[in-house]
Amino acid sequence: MAEVRVFAGTGGQRFAREMCADLDVPLSPINIQRFANDCLQVQLLENCRERDVYLVQPVVRPAQESLMELLLMVDAAKGASAARITAVMPHFAYARSDKKDAPRISVGGRLVADLLETAGVNRILTMTLHAPQVHAFFRVPTDQLNALRELAAHFLPSDLSKATVVSPDLGNAKSASAFAKMLGIPVAAAAKERFDGDRVEITSLIGDVTGRDIIVLDDEIANGSTILAILELLREHGARSVRIACTHGIFANDAAHRIAADPDVVEIVTTNTVPSTGLLNHDKLTVISVAPAFAEAVRRIHSGESVSALFDPTHV
Repeated sequence: MAEVRVFAGTGGQRFAREMCADLDVPLSPINIQRFANDCLQVQLLENCRERDVYLVQPVVRPAQESLMELLLMVDAAKGASAARITAVMPHFAYARSDKKDAPRISVGGRLVADLLETAGVNRILTMTLHAPQVHAFFRVPTDQLNALRELAAHFLPSDLSKATVVSPDLGNAKSASAFAKMLGIPVAAAAKERFDGDRVEITSLIGDVTGRDIIVLDDEIANGSTILAILELLREHGARSVRIACTHGIFANDAAHRIAADPDVVEIVTTNTVPSTGLLNHDKLTVISVAPAFAEAVRRIHSGESVSALFDPTHV
């Protein structure tokens, strides 16, 4: 790994340190400066010439700052004659802007993918994009990891004799089925409809949840409206207890506390793809690190090995 250089933006420092510890390589220094006119400048403080450079930056709040930092990091690495530039994005915020579902609307996911390519990225390493079509926006090689194995490892020691995995919408049902298979338990799915603003209605539930210990699996929790809606439906159907599992715990607008306040919620499990969960000291929250999975992906990318086993949800 001597030819590897790892740099991190403001939002990726902690995650990058964990990655580097697993890789046994140092985190290279970086200088991010803000001028009086509010413009940013990035300087990479270590030689990148003909090196394999990895730039760690989740696109998280403030999303525009995070993204601009990453683009400038890419530009700096390109100007420093890096052999290959990989953007390591544990969370890709613009994945929700993935389609034209209204007149004259922007498709931010595609635009950000184009910006990264134009800046000089040669490869993308990310985790659990919000929709499958977002992967196709990137015209450079893109590895999309998932956290199903890490989440499953957390739940496997528990008593799962009466447990059922529930997907809060049909779009997430495939991942929920793979997760349930890892745990050896049944799966159920809900039908969700999202209206203007943050209003969500879950109209039906496919599968038996009565008297069951439920594990709700979602890719991302932002405002928590979907989770709160599924909690109400599960209560109506007689679920015994509920645990929440998600990859990206954004927990905007105090969502984590609102979810944790539900008496049926036993635990909220998320990963560290988003730097701050907003509920770090709550006794119902568990944060699992996926930095080792990213470190293994970096190791395989650098050595030319297959990465597919790391993001195949059916591979246990």
